[in-house]
Amino acid sequence: KIMRQRVEKKLNQHLMLPIKLFMGREKSGGIVLLLSVALAMVLANTDLATSYFHFFEQEVGFIVNGEPYLNYSLHHWINDGLMAIFFFVVGLELKREFIGGELADIRNTILPIGAAIGGMIIPALIYLCLNIGTAQSMGWGIPMATDIAFALGVVYLLGDKVPVSAKVFLTTLAIVDDLGAVLVIAFFYTSELSIASLLFGLGFLAVMFIGNRLGIKSLFFYAALGIGGVWVTFLLSGIHATIAGVLAAFMIPADAKINESVYLKRIKRRARRFEKEEANEVRTLEEGQVHVLAHIQHDTNIAIPLLQQLEHKFAPIVTFLIMPIFAIANAGINFTSLSLSDIFSTHVALGVTLGLFLGKPIGIVSAIFLMVKMRWATLPSAITPRTLLGLGMLASIGFTMSMFISTLAFTDELLMTQAKLGIFLASILGGIGGYVLLNKKSQ
Repeated sequence: KIMRQRVEKKLNQHLMLPIKLFMGREKSGGIVLLLSVALAMVLANTDLATSYFHFFEQEVGFIVNGEPYLNYSLHHWINDGLMAIFFFVVGLELKREFIGGELADIRNTILPIGAAIGGMIIPALIYLCLNIGTAQSMGWGIPMATDIAFALGVVYLLGDKVPVSAKVFLTTLAIVDDLGAVLVIAFFYTSELSIASLLFGLGFLAVMFIGNRLGIKSLFFYAALGIGGVWVTFLLSGIHATIAGVLAAFMIPADAKINESVYLKRIKRRARRFEKEEANEVRTLEEGQVHVLAHIQHDTNIAIPLLQQLEHKFAPIVTFLIMPIFAIANAGINFTSLSLSDIFSTHVALGVTLGLFLGKPIGIVSAIFLMVKMRWATLPSAITPRTLLGLGMLASIGFTMSMFISTLAFTDELLMTQAKLGIFLASILGGIGGYVLLNKKSQ
């Protein structure tokens, strides 16, 4: 028994604790995502390439009365299924920000909102200028998006060298950017609509909304309607299923079963009762103590809004499981089969690269300059022109969302490969440029 306790202590000290500390850091998500991209590249350019690509082409579905139902490739399930969870968490974060976060007071967010809009419009225009009138023009949405995990990862690598106001600015900008990307996907990257399926989906959303207004806080209620109702019907409707994740998230209750004052009163009462319970001299608790602690645990659970409970539970799953799986499934490019003529046969790669690397900082800086010049907003004193340009460069890291939009914009493998190359090049250049500009030692 003593040996087992020593082994458990060693495992906790040398394995579990470092893992928990790593997962708790802001930059960890970006590191894991970067390693996943590297793994995808290795798999796509070794003897495992054929097995790697074939694995994600396997079809998975259900058989009902001998007929296939929801029969899609594994790649499709990842992009429409797992990524719906990613967008669900994005929706939870957006709702929280609108209620009590960075987007709660529009007066304090005019500058980053305007910067985000400029940082979406200019990249799209640059891409369209190079691809207007061609089938590749559908890729205009690819350079619009910012990858918040990578961008904030670079910021937190720099630590105190980046002022707090700059971190808040970039975070708010990235949140608005995510919202813009969701709207772009919903309105511009939707296939042929099935009105019947869409109406059923909206009906399920209406039931969730009514349940929210009636004060229903049951996780099962929202999970059953959100997954079995909204997600499935949206998947069948032609509107991309990930939009279902965002809309379902906005239906989740943001208020708790008991408010803070009631919770405090209950906890104080339970604490006094716990003190009065008979204790013992051993490691285990008495039945009365366990009973009181169970009530405290219950009160604590119902004092946390369902929205924040779900965000807290799903955020690490998305960061350390879903996004890496998405990267492994989508980031692999087989360079051995590519030639320069293939890469430059269209202007997709060039349009994405210039759109992200030049369009993002130009759009962000120009929008801020215009708003400050027109006196619509004021720039925080801690954000210097160099800092602002550095943040604009970091916003050109468009990996996850840009790559996701590329899978919606193109069905041709070569065009998707060209888009991925543009995303990789712009993200690498933007990340390095932003790091150099924000690193005060380089001044």
